[in-house]
Amino acid sequence: MEKRTAGARDTALEVLLALRHGAWSDEALDAAIGENGLDRRDAALCTQLCYGVLQTRAYLDFVIASASSLKLNKIAPAVMEILRIAVYQLLFLDKIPASAAVNEAVAAARRCANPRAASFVNAVLRKISSTPAPEVPETHDARYLSVRYSHPEPLVGLYLRHFGYEMTEALLKANNEPAPTVLRLNTLRGEPETLLRRLSEEGLELVPEGRLPAAAILEKGRVTDCPGFAEGLFTVQDAASQLDVLALDPQPGEEILDLCAAPGGKSFAAAARMENRGRIISCDLYETKLARIDEGAARLGISIIETAPADATIGAPHFVGRFDRVLADVPCSGFGVIRKKPDIRYKDLQEIALLPRLQAEILHNASQYVKPGGVLVYSTCTIFPEENEEIVRAFLASHPDYAPESFSLPIAGDCDGMRTLLPSTDGTDGFFIAKLRRDGGEPTE
Repeated sequence: MEKRTAGARDTALEVLLALRHGAWSDEALDAAIGENGLDRRDAALCTQLCYGVLQTRAYLDFVIASASSLKLNKIAPAVMEILRIAVYQLLFLDKIPASAAVNEAVAAARRCANPRAASFVNAVLRKISSTPAPEVPETHDARYLSVRYSHPEPLVGLYLRHFGYEMTEALLKANNEPAPTVLRLNTLRGEPETLLRRLSEEGLELVPEGRLPAAAILEKGRVTDCPGFAEGLFTVQDAASQLDVLALDPQPGEEILDLCAAPGGKSFAAAARMENRGRIISCDLYETKLARIDEGAARLGISIIETAPADATIGAPHFVGRFDRVLADVPCSGFGVIRKKPDIRYKDLQEIALLPRLQAEILHNASQYVKPGGVLVYSTCTIFPEENEEIVRAFLASHPDYAPESFSLPIAGDCDGMRTLLPSTDGTDGFFIAKLRRDGGEPTE
């Protein structure tokens, strides 16, 4: 591609090509937007194009195939991404004229490929823009759901196995809907009502979340640009993540371990619930992530958080039997947050199959760190039993000093020791929470 000043579409193309080589969308987007110096308007369009293509890719390919003289696997990668970006605009963005989408795509093909590719792109897009979009045949099977909602067919099969057809369709549809930006109002800086009123007076478009005592939904705007962010009046935290801390129920004066803490939201929420009294040890494998937790704690006026580098898969003798409550929000497939990170749907299921062993190791280590009579919360941001209920049940079978503990939460209601939250029914991220209580015996190695 010849060198020129990159706009929103060129930057989106750059990002989508990077994703083909293993990059993650949020990191690649931030880097490309910064390097290309996009202004706020172009950055917003670039982001919309990238996420939109990722959310609708299978359907876009279905439409492109209907108009292409070539099989899709014969189309060069750059040309394919140019077509996807253009077709997404044609089908989903009403404010962009069809002529602009087509002309920009043809020019991009000419720059990055050759005149023949430009002619091909022009022919395909002219055909698509001049005829109604083809309907996906309703066969009510995994193939139909895969194309209709743009999830890989093996992943759709996993959904179907656990949730059945109707629930699977509802979940796939929810994965393609915008996720609300939920703020947790920082009660260390004031009462929720006072903070909400102050932020609204300063121009933020906020509405109370309604189901959580200190949560609000940001209707419009970038969080870091919002009045009150630098002052620590709020932090971004989805409702499900806030519920995780409510299940943990940390109390003022206690010593808490957040074993897989980055980016720190749950540690921050725990500190607020503890009224900044007690001690929280927040661990992560990477020093750079710990530094961000320290920065966030300082912004929010939290003094009880101490960060510590730790590999959660390796036992820490100095933690054994020490903590009143331990939170193990473990690494997982992330299939509960597809609506925020659409490229997660393209993860390799064979690689994900290795996660339960890692999760079981972390849960075992975490269990050793709880005081007799203390609480252990295991959580993930995924919705499949292999990483959730099955891990907890296997743990309980081999750890007779632990038992499930019932809890009650806003949104979730009464929970018999475990609860899976779903975006389609609960309006939160997909999330799993298990609360376990250690008996009063002596801690074991």
